[in-house]
Amino acid sequence: MGRAFEFRKARKFKRWGNMARVFTKLGKEITIAVKQSGPYPENNPRLRVLMQTARKENMPKENVERAIKKATDKDFSDYKEMNYEGYAPFGIAIFVETATDNTTRTVANVRSYFNKFGGSLGTSGSLEFLFDHKCVFHIKPKEDISLDDLELELIDFGVDEIAEDEGEILLYGEFAQNSNIQKYLEENGFEITASEFVRIPNDIKPVTAEQAEQINKLIEKLEDDDDVQNVFHNMAE
Repeated sequence: MGRAFEFRKARKFKRWGNMARVFTKLGKEITIAVKQSGPYPENNPRLRVLMQTARKENMPKENVERAIKKATDKDFSDYKEMNYEGYAPFGIAIFVETATDNTTRTVANVRSYFNKFGGSLGTSGSLEFLFDHKCVFHIKPKEDISLDDLELELIDFGVDEIAEDEGEILLYGEFAQNSNIQKYLEENGFEITASEFVRIPNDIKPVTAEQAEQINKLIEKLEDDDDVQNVFHNMAE
């Protein structure tokens, strides 16, 4: 197993533990996808796979419909996707992805969290090089193809790691190849159960238990903010 799959295992419980947060996050992603490419899944690949993800996470149908309707509301101006980068205590890099309808509020909140918990907010792009931006597809296995064969087939489409997890196959690929990978999977009859984007740290830093406790206070505060979609870091877990 590579570092991408180990990263997934380490973050799994924290990321998906709070269902209300999951629904809020997915709702925003659905709204953004609809705003960008329309409300019809057959014509919107990103919306199509987000609806599969919503089903996997047991997101109520009415929540999905509300998120779609919000994007088509003439009074809705759209969410702006903004990234913020900084350091937690003890030199741990933090990458924050947000989707917000008020960037002034969001940056003020994010800065206050860093300051309150002993960190410092950096400039845009200052820490991006510390993380590899990846797309992740969850698919159901097919009896007529092995993992080795699938990996060989998908190398040319940007997939660089494949692993099994709880009866599913996880495909990790370059972020820029997301559309090509999805197109291949759909055209070749693979059932996509979920899809997400992650930032995998390329340099893990060990910390003590006491240090981790202090760093996690900042991470948890960031994750509790309604404007925050994802928080990534390079702390060893």
